[in-house]
Amino acid sequence: MRGREPAMNVVAQLLAEAEQGAPRLFMSAMNVGEVYYFLHKHESVELAEAWRAVSRTLPVTIEVPGADDIWHAAALKARFPIAYADAFAAALAQKHQCPLVTGDPEFRVVTHLELHWIGRGARQH
Repeated sequence: MRGREPAMNVVAQLLAEAEQGAPRLFMSAMNVGEVYYFLHKHESVELAEAWRAVSRTLPVTIEVPGADDIWHAAALKARFPIAYADAFAAALAQKHQCPLVTGDPEFRVVTHLELHWIGRGARQH
């Protein structure tokens, strides 16, 4: 998130609010692993391992996808031009009927998905 404004501030604010009990935040275990691999590949093994450690302490419910979640994500991937790991994030947001916090324009094509946009052009709240 380094240097990505306003995304960094929005995520920090959401995490701080979640520490106080609201909102409830979710993340697919598929996406936790995706962050790990990205950091490992593009930054360093040390940063990836730091993410592994800190991910367990965040005020975020990390959900391991079950069979229904996998089928839902696969159906989204089949219908929309999104990455497979992104399909898990979208499926999780739809499952919990909550917005997906993202700055990835790929998600804009997914129907029946509420977005909390934190990408370029996002306004500060």
